[in-house]
Amino acid sequence: MAQEDKFKNVLSHAKEYGFVFQSSEIYDGLSAVYDYAQNGVELKNNIRNYWWKAMVQLHENIVGIDAAILMHPTTWKASGHVDAFNDPLIDNLDSKKRYRADVLIEDYCAKIEAKINKEITKASKRFGDAFNRDEFVSTNPRVLGYQEKIDTILKRLGKSLSDENLADVKALIEELEISDPLSGSKNWTDVKQFNLMFGTKLGASADNTTDLYLRPETAQGIFVNFLNVQKTGRMKIPFGIAQTGKAFRNEIVARQFIFRMREFEQMEMQFFVKPGTQKEWYEKWKENRMKWHLSLGLGKDNYRFHDHDKLAHYADAAADIEFKFPFGFKELEGIHSRTDFDLKAHEEFSGKKLQYFDHEENKSYVPYVVETSIGLDRMFLAVFSKALEDETLENGSTRTVLKLPAVLAPTKAAILPLVKKDGLPEIAKKIVADLQWDFNIAYDEKDAVGRRYRRQDALGTPFCITVDHDTLTDNTVTIRYRDTMDQQRVAIKDLKNIIDQEVSFKHWLQKIG
Repeated sequence: MAQEDKFKNVLSHAKEYGFVFQSSEIYDGLSAVYDYAQNGVELKNNIRNYWWKAMVQLHENIVGIDAAILMHPTTWKASGHVDAFNDPLIDNLDSKKRYRADVLIEDYCAKIEAKINKEITKASKRFGDAFNRDEFVSTNPRVLGYQEKIDTILKRLGKSLSDENLADVKALIEELEISDPLSGSKNWTDVKQFNLMFGTKLGASADNTTDLYLRPETAQGIFVNFLNVQKTGRMKIPFGIAQTGKAFRNEIVARQFIFRMREFEQMEMQFFVKPGTQKEWYEKWKENRMKWHLSLGLGKDNYRFHDHDKLAHYADAAADIEFKFPFGFKELEGIHSRTDFDLKAHEEFSGKKLQYFDHEENKSYVPYVVETSIGLDRMFLAVFSKALEDETLENGSTRTVLKLPAVLAPTKAAILPLVKKDGLPEIAKKIVADLQWDFNIAYDEKDAVGRRYRRQDALGTPFCITVDHDTLTDNTVTIRYRDTMDQQRVAIKDLKNIIDQEVSFKHWLQKIG
């Protein structure tokens, strides 16, 4: 299936099965703003909890906070967002469409990368089991040429953005003959900077208001609370502060469904370390975060690291964990060595010390920070898009199945009475009443049991449990496994343990090691 068709399937499935709706749809919606529906909110909560347990509960030296969305406006001056939180904007004069200039160039490089993947696929078919991918990529002249072109373009883009040389960004677009994706026009305006923050006001009347911003990131709420948390929690370096919450960015081009939205949720952890040790901790957190992703079983080949060509003003090292979305490899999580920029900036603007007294060294210093930051909505899309499959079965029929990691599935089991009589619904409802203390359970008695299986497959439910007439005499039920469609007879009293072994956080998080 073509990537474009796969992505369309993701969008339609998300709506049809109650995962994601367009916000304010009855009023024709609001661009790049979405609502999580009854199944989507369960999946989203489960992803958030999976992250929180791995990040906070399993680390003695990491604690969590929930900082306010509205912060003192000087916060954003200190952090650099007022002056530097910009994206390069470019308009097409013919189509009147607006784009991020850097994204146009990155998409151009993605097309070259698609050519590399095509060469790899052709060679793999030609050589079969004898194919050595790494050797082919490192020696094939055509692949090497493509990769060199990508590297050259991205290196120049990174330098131009770092130097704020917007004229060269436009020159690069023109040299590459990049056209408007919609109209094909190459009639571009100059590139200019566009600040991404949403402004708002605080006050009871128009005469007495304070200009504020909706936070564009959650990290600053952690930094301004650094000393409060350190002292009240008696935290010793190294230690981390984690937070999940909403952030807001007035994106130039918000697109690709929930991948890039104007209102989104982040899961971030700022790890405070002794100056000089930040590179060591940076590498450790890169490894740790990749293990977390791989623990979900979405496939190692769907992840890769990408080192930044252009470093943010606060960083001395930065890398992204990229995921293979239906529209190609894109950033899923960032790991950044932020140095001591943030705490020092807040010291300067607030006039208050934000330092740690190291008893072992008998001195105070401003800690350095290593950050891990992942978009919850992007993680949702990564999991959802990878899990959605159209399978052709042995009998030639097809089924649509959402093979979500069981630990994240919105509903863990569906209880199905074979028929709506003979006392079977009553037994089924007793099973629901018992299991729903520990799991999110569904009850479904409508349609033939085969059709109900298909419905639960499409919802991502790992188990279907059927109550039939034999249940009346032997207290056993048939449990069906979503991914394999295997069925087995089990005692009702064993259901809790069977489900728990497959869906518990412990079962999945132990894979991290």
